Amino acid sequence: MSNTIEAIHLLEDKLESLISNYEFLKNENEILLHSTTKLQHQLLEREQLLVEQKRQYDLLKIAKTIDGSSTNTRDTKLKINTLIREIDKCIIQLHE
Repeated sequence: MSNTIEAIHLLEDKLESLISNYEFLKNENEILLHSTTKLQHQLLEREQLLVEQKRQYDLLKIAKTIDGSSTNTRDTKLKINTLIREIDKCIIQLHE
């Protein structure tokens, strides 16, 4: 009978330990999920900022080239041609 009681106490101790570990891991998982969400949000903001700054840089490059103070006239002409093609596509779609 005493072996059975010892086995039950041992089982209870192990069960309490497992429950304690489960609660700890559950809390840790919530913290990590929150942290991951926060980092993903920061990454998205940084990516948007990078895209905006690249756009501003391209516009500045075009403005400098048009102003005549840059040697990237070929790049500017290509960009202008690309913009003209995009505008033409939009006009064609509007006429359809």
